[in-house]
Amino acid sequence: MTKFFFLLTLISATAFAQSEPDWTAGVPVPPGGRSNIYSWNDFDFQATLNKGKIHAQVYPVTVTGMLPPYEPVRRLIEEKNSNPLRKWIQSLMKGLSGFRSFEDVLKNLGLHKYPLENERGVYAVPYPNEIRPDTLMGFGLIERNGAEGFTFSCAACHSSNLFGKTVLGMTNRFPRANEFFIKAKKVMPLMDPHIFQAYTRATDAETALLVESKERLKSVALKQPIALGLDTSLAQVSLSLNRRAKDGYANYSDKAARSPRADAYLDNKPADSKPAVWWNVKYKNRWLSDGSVLSGNPIFTNLIWNEIGRGADLHELEQWLADNDHIIKELTTAVFASEAPHITDFYPAEKIDLGRAKAGEQIFKNTCAKCHGHYEKAWNLPQALVLSAAERLKTVEVRYKEKTPVVNVGTDPFRRQGMKSLEQLNDLEISKKNGIVIKAQEGYVPPPLVGIWARWPYMHNNSIPNLCVLLTPAKKRPSIYYSGEALNKDTDYDFSCGGYPIGDKTPKAWKTREHLYDTRNPGMGNMGHDEGIFIKDGKEILSAEDKYNLIQFLQTL
Repeated sequence: MTKFFFLLTLISATAFAQSEPDWTAGVPVPPGGRSNIYSWNDFDFQATLNKGKIHAQVYPVTVTGMLPPYEPVRRLIEEKNSNPLRKWIQSLMKGLSGFRSFEDVLKNLGLHKYPLENERGVYAVPYPNEIRPDTLMGFGLIERNGAEGFTFSCAACHSSNLFGKTVLGMTNRFPRANEFFIKAKKVMPLMDPHIFQAYTRATDAETALLVESKERLKSVALKQPIALGLDTSLAQVSLSLNRRAKDGYANYSDKAARSPRADAYLDNKPADSKPAVWWNVKYKNRWLSDGSVLSGNPIFTNLIWNEIGRGADLHELEQWLADNDHIIKELTTAVFASEAPHITDFYPAEKIDLGRAKAGEQIFKNTCAKCHGHYEKAWNLPQALVLSAAERLKTVEVRYKEKTPVVNVGTDPFRRQGMKSLEQLNDLEISKKNGIVIKAQEGYVPPPLVGIWARWPYMHNNSIPNLCVLLTPAKKRPSIYYSGEALNKDTDYDFSCGGYPIGDKTPKAWKTREHLYDTRNPGMGNMGHDEGIFIKDGKEILSAEDKYNLIQFLQTL
């Protein structure tokens, strides 16, 4: 009887270990954020977190709209150039000839290697099937009607290389997922299924996947990003809705595709932004860089938008979401529990001058904390002297706003203005049923600054290459800079300025047209975030030493 009671108690505790979060608008966020968003018990939390990380790596939505057949496409890329179909595609798309393997294509799309088996902490991930995959993270296969198609997951945009380590949940500095759709949109409508089958040896089931993808692409509208490192997914969602019938579910119709609704803003203006880091989500109660998503589970919402941009049937998607609530919980758990890398993982703690960092802490409290929150440091603890140098630099508590603010500090407005076009998502039945509300804002969210040292370049549009430039009056900021991968911590990161090396420090290999960022272009402006912050009555209130000390503090967050 005692054993039975113990078992019953254990089952009951597991069954009620989680609770549904409050996703309504304005729900207060407690100090420290909501890292365990479903209030799992310790055992279930870790198990659910691991499952969620795997979903982030390998896309779980089996009814996804775009699912090209894998093996025929792989053969088309990897076989010799004597294949007439390959030559024809090359004539349509320059650059395909440079790909010798399917992995070359994935690398070009910005995907990264899986973390090694010996990685720990934020640099480790659980592997699908407990084995480190040979392919790149973000690529996955889905079986449908007897054939395997390939797709891309959250990790394609939300993982990045940081000095040789892959960090899941970090902004991909060079996402090219949009380019996959742009190239597919160019080629697929011209692809005859019979010719494709003949030259790729595709099975009937694989050819059917191609036909399905061709059909789904009709309801997908695309925009080329204005710069490498920026993403046009939100524009893709809104413009794709304009190609669907307005039936409450926005499903595809030939008539709508032939005569898509015009968009007064997005047809002519950019609304690009960089993918966001995940580790800040726990501190917020409204989503995206402008806070325009007022309510609803942001992960659930993102999956809906993702599938609108892939041409999915929203009736099928709604049913999949209802049948797979556990997957939504797992993925949401992983995103909210995400943690930032720390600078001492790559540099000795002594490289941060503790005295200067403490002075910077006071400057931050006086200048920045009212918008960006408060950060309690270990160096202020009573036992700080017995801590290691690295431990003293860590943040022990983050106190961000209970209700996520939106502030207009004069930064480039194109991105937030473009959100007006996405308000049509409120009309979808799937949005109404799940409490998803979008409202364009008059500014941007001043984000929590956790892990800011690793989040360069700065601003929603990547217009600020490093923290020194961020603390420079807008009229004195450089109009151009070059971007590059964070491969070498000594040459690819300016430690004193926290971000890209610019000017004479720019690595020669970065100086290409693709990696040039020109802030004079629409949507790429580097204005704002100066007057009323560190400029008062037209004069700077921070000295050069103040700025250096502030950057030293910021790099410890």
